[in-house]
Amino acid sequence: MDNLTKDERYLKARERVREEKKFYTSLLSAFFTIAIVAAVNYYINEFRNPWFLWVVFGLGISVIFKAIKIFNVIPFMGRDWEQKKIRELMNEEDTVNKKWK
Repeated sequence: MDNLTKDERYLKARERVREEKKFYTSLLSAFFTIAIVAAVNYYINEFRNPWFLWVVFGLGISVIFKAIKIFNVIPFMGRDWEQKKIRELMNEEDTVNKKWK
């Protein structure tokens, strides 16, 4: 586990809260957009042709990918994975360089 200082942990937590806040804001925005588009669809043709479902599908995919990224459902999509992989590659290169010296 990383040995982070109190300030580093605070900054990391604050960044996580900001990302979650952006996610919930975009989720709320998606719901309002879907409600407006559904109302327009109903007003125009009373759902005989439910084209608003394409908007639901598109926004749903977008929200799912954001949720996967924010809540680390798939580990290789998060920042922690990137940082660990960078450290791993740097350590690997250091050991190769030491081997040849």
